Amino acid sequence: MRWYLVLLLWVGEVIADPALIERYRQAREHWPPATLDDGVQAQPLAALPAAPPCPASNPCSEASRVLGKQLFFERRLSGSGQLACASCHDPDLGWADGRRQAIGHNRQVGNMNSPTVVNSGYLQRLFWDGRADSLEQQAMASWLNPVEMAGDPAVAIATLERIPGYAELFAQAYGDATISSERIVNAIASFSRSLTLTNTRFDLFMRGDTDALDEREIRGLHLFRTKARCMNCHNGSLLSDQSFHHLGTSFHTVGNFKGRYQVTGDVSEVGAFRTPPLRGVGKTAPYLHTGMATDLDMLLSLYNMGWWQNAEIPDSGDSTPQAQLSPHIRPLQLEADDLADLKAFLLSLTGSMPHIAVPAELPEALSVE
Repeated sequence: MRWYLVLLLWVGEVIADPALIERYRQAREHWPPATLDDGVQAQPLAALPAAPPCPASNPCSEASRVLGKQLFFERRLSGSGQLACASCHDPDLGWADGRRQAIGHNRQVGNMNSPTVVNSGYLQRLFWDGRADSLEQQAMASWLNPVEMAGDPAVAIATLERIPGYAELFAQAYGDATISSERIVNAIASFSRSLTLTNTRFDLFMRGDTDALDEREIRGLHLFRTKARCMNCHNGSLLSDQSFHHLGTSFHTVGNFKGRYQVTGDVSEVGAFRTPPLRGVGKTAPYLHTGMATDLDMLLSLYNMGWWQNAEIPDSGDSTPQAQLSPHIRPLQLEADDLADLKAFLLSLTGSMPHIAVPAELPEALSVE
């Protein structure tokens, strides 16, 4: 009798699975409800809009995008003349750099993992701690940061003025050939906004192509929305609540453990970092602001075990309050098959990352003595 009951339960699961798959192939109102913690106001999952909005202070134009593309790869903006935006946001590495922590001016090692610039135009706050409110602010901060590009605007502008090709590009973008730091970062921001990923199989599925995801990926989508508890933070069309949470990574000294607290002074945000969007996730390893998760398997394992449940943080030598683990982080107890399904769904978010031809470096004018 016991084996018969086990068989019935197993058959019931097999029968239920196709029914679940079928529910997800219907309109979203037929989907099972998402598993959310009390107080979480999650936005429904959705396809991403085709293009992010441009601010009134920096209208979108093809000319500014073309100029920004040239400047994005322009190493002569940096203090050393060796680093460009693309040094940490390489198109061949998912527009990140593939490193655990970024390497900047004079080979200094930063304390953060370089996030991808793809879909950054949809973000309300930039950097892991959200200290920039726009791509323009982010571009300026990275350019001037002594650990990143260590740029000197006056020197960089003088350098660009010696390069004849830039006069025409600035004139096309802004009406005259004047080169300024504001125009430089505005153009870089315009180019960054153009780097979008909206054609993933998940997006196709959300737009009505019910065959865009296979059964394993749909099971992963269901886990993402329910037992894996991902929707508490990864929701909406961006798959990010654009908020800040402490996962437990900051119980270790690797990386900047202060997080959002360093920006706001809010003790509840010690160790809290921005929820990253997930499109392209299959091509942007390593993960987390520390880069400590080398691949998706490791990342999912960390979430599955519930991270470190408020272990003691090492003495920082200052008065920073004790970080508190986000209440959304709990052991998940997912089985190996569940983790494989969840990983399959995440990989369906990868799609085709933006591909461009890297522009040739513009030559400086020859001096005549």
